Amino acid sequence: MTALPCGASRATATSEATTAMSRAPSKAEGAFGAHLATDRIAELSRMYLMNTYSRASIAPVRGSGTRLWDADGREYLDFLSGIAVCALGHSHPAVVSAVQKQVAMLLHCSNLYLIEGQALLAKALLDGSPFGKAFFCNSGAEANEAAIKLARKYARAVRHEEERYEIVTALNSFHGRTLATITATGQPKYQKGFEPLPPGFRYVPFNDVPALDRAVSDRTAAVLLEAIQGEGGVHVADEAYLKRARQVCDERGALLILDEVQTGMGRTGKMFAFEHYGIEPDAITLAKALGGGVPIGALLAKDEVAAAFTPGTHASTFGGNPLACAAALAVVETIRAEGLVERAAEVGRYFAEALRALASRFPQVAEVRGKGLMIGMELRPREGHGSEAPARAVAAACLGGGLLVNAVSDTTLRFLPPLVVSQADIDEAVAILEKAMAGVLG
Repeated sequence: MTALPCGASRATATSEATTAMSRAPSKAEGAFGAHLATDRIAELSRMYLMNTYSRASIAPVRGSGTRLWDADGREYLDFLSGIAVCALGHSHPAVVSAVQKQVAMLLHCSNLYLIEGQALLAKALLDGSPFGKAFFCNSGAEANEAAIKLARKYARAVRHEEERYEIVTALNSFHGRTLATITATGQPKYQKGFEPLPPGFRYVPFNDVPALDRAVSDRTAAVLLEAIQGEGGVHVADEAYLKRARQVCDERGALLILDEVQTGMGRTGKMFAFEHYGIEPDAITLAKALGGGVPIGALLAKDEVAAAFTPGTHASTFGGNPLACAAALAVVETIRAEGLVERAAEVGRYFAEALRALASRFPQVAEVRGKGLMIGMELRPREGHGSEAPARAVAAACLGGGLLVNAVSDTTLRFLPPLVVSQADIDEAVAILEKAMAGVLG
């Protein structure tokens, strides 16, 4: 049998990586160690990875605080934080220490046994919250899957209502990439090509109270909403909308679940975004920032609702493993010890004001919106200026200037700096952004 050509390529790739990691760093590499060059990493990625991402042509290999360095030694100011994941910045000493200690003791054990880190993390998250119990998984999508299952199980096992199974979500929402969570996601672009989708989901326009009133019925198990639609363009829920969502759920026997995967853990200037609205949901989902970069998700629910889950009704092999819980516990403790929730509110106001001042010099800016350190800038397409996707062009120009941001749509820039960001970092970022906008928007 003739050997496949890719066999030699794999051997070459392994050899290159081994050589790169074993040789001493060159002067150019300095403190960053030895790595394959960016173009070689790109080549290997094209050869061996499924084409599921539109990747920028940089390869980050090291991070510290608000900074990243790529394989070629170039420095970037990171105002994306791994899409709201690295809330403490990169390589925060508390997370590094916690992970190192846990790796040396125990990486994994089955959820058939008691896990100390799970118990401590659950207590840390639940203390002072309206929730009574936690379930741990590995991602935001898994947390939302668990929430959907819990809502349906609660309706049938606790309320004994067999026909109550529908989940009402908002148009333009985003809840994950599994079949159930892309169905919950109110954006057809994520669903296209994956039909047939699971039944039992209804969609309403975001911030439309009458539409929500009409949609929630005696078949509704839960209303699942984001307080701020992150992937949908950093659109903020109206206070009246979320308060009515709470009321209509109470009136019609449905649960109110808030997806706090992106907004949770201090991002908006409150530990959880629902705290801005004077309401208590029945459950929330968390992920992203919770592990500081180590994969972990969580579902927090009130005691009565959580009681619907009994042994065997839901599980996760890796969910809440000792390593992930150690990292997450360090994140929670650090956020509280360093006052990062309050810092996100304070520095977020400074950043928003700086962006609005910048916007006053560019008529193409339609709006700056958000809460805390979750901010979006809406741009108007400029006719005859060569781009109908100004946000994507500005984001690319920022990358060239050493600033990482992203465009969640053709017209919306999203900013998610670490909660440890300084005013000096913000000033630097705004200067790079201004130059990028001047180049793209004129």
